[in-house]
Amino acid sequence: MGRANGEQVRGTGNFGTGWGHGAEPAEAKKIFELYASAGGNFIDTANVYQFGQSEQLLGDLIAADRDHFVVATKYTNGTDSTAGVSAKGNSRKNMMRAVEESLKRLNTDHIDLYWAHISDSMTPMEEVLRGFDDLVRAGKILYAGLSNFPAWRIARADLMAEVRGWASMVAIQTEYSLAERTAERELLPMAEALGLAITTWSPLGGGLLTGKYRDHPANTRLEKLGMLVHTETTEKDTLLMNTIFEVAKEAGATATHIAIAWLLHQARTSSTALIPILGSRTADQLQATLGALEVVLDASQVARLDAASQVSLGVPHEQIASSVKNIAAGMRLNDWHRLHA
Repeated sequence: MGRANGEQVRGTGNFGTGWGHGAEPAEAKKIFELYASAGGNFIDTANVYQFGQSEQLLGDLIAADRDHFVVATKYTNGTDSTAGVSAKGNSRKNMMRAVEESLKRLNTDHIDLYWAHISDSMTPMEEVLRGFDDLVRAGKILYAGLSNFPAWRIARADLMAEVRGWASMVAIQTEYSLAERTAERELLPMAEALGLAITTWSPLGGGLLTGKYRDHPANTRLEKLGMLVHTETTEKDTLLMNTIFEVAKEAGATATHIAIAWLLHQARTSSTALIPILGSRTADQLQATLGALEVVLDASQVARLDAASQVSLGVPHEQIASSVKNIAAGMRLNDWHRLHA
């Protein structure tokens, strides 16, 4: 998979205005060209983004140099919000129809990475995996991945594909940022253990981590995107934002830079590829975000951001950590007794 300057993916959820907000074609072109000029070649889209407009615009933009770009798109949700159940979900029927429609909109003969966008909690993993395998064998997709799936389903899929000789999953996609770290409980350790790449969406918490909602709390984006946007509603949120602004002042950077720089630090310390997806709506926003590549956080700053954003690992992880600590202490005590017997 390609990365911008070895670090980031270009997300295109804002390419088009089918949702009533987003980037017009001219602005989308500026964003694309800025990303490409920065060395980026991995682009993530989905059939549902702007009801298909995102794929159409991207198809036009990559046409002159298709093979240079790694194109990822998704199925599960359709382009028509009124479509019936057979045009949505993870089923083989929807997959086969969706991939043909995406290939046409993208004006390409193959998709580099094809995601199931979100678990529908009904379709058997065998059906999803066999569909992906057929598409890989047909050359319509090169690789497959699972986006917004629970860890147990991904782990089961990984083993099932290996045992049955089907095309294996190569990556997962999940929300992850200073505002949302619960993926650390199951998803990230699982991906590292299985050697799966991780692409992370909403690196700025839907705008929360930029600090703009403090200045403009009535931002209409909150109303349009709903659950995709985090808001400063708790004391913990306020502590996190205060910490981000403090670190930003120390580093001579913006809150946006600090939020992305923290993710890039996580990427450097991960045993697998961890790649933030940048979904800027304007070229100016992307330019401001790319400035994070020049920011290096020191150990103290990372520790403060970690502390302000940490989440409880919950059951059974905290019990395991406590047990391991006790076992290790017992082993040290036994060693002492043996040495002094």
